[in-house]
Amino acid sequence: MTEIQKQYYSVKELADLLGTSRVTVFKKIRSRQIKGEKVGRNYIIKKEDIKDFLTTKLTDEVKKEIDSGVVEVIKQYGEVLKKLGKE
Repeated sequence: MTEIQKQYYSVKELADLLGTSRVTVFKKIRSRQIKGEKVGRNYIIKKEDIKDFLTTKLTDEVKKEIDSGVVEVIKQYGEVLKKLGKE
């Protein structure tokens, strides 16, 4: 079965796709950030639930961190960015 046809992923497969550890995926399942279905001793994750997880909105805390980073970049590289924008 190709990746396109695949409807369910194991914790290990999802961890490999996300570039993270199985423990991290388990923690996200337990905290309900990722929907997982228990099958025997293992969990499976639906393909559409992975899409939902990856497209969730940013938290306010993460938005503040991003805004802070943007402000810092503008402070340090504002003139360079203006020149690049003119090219």
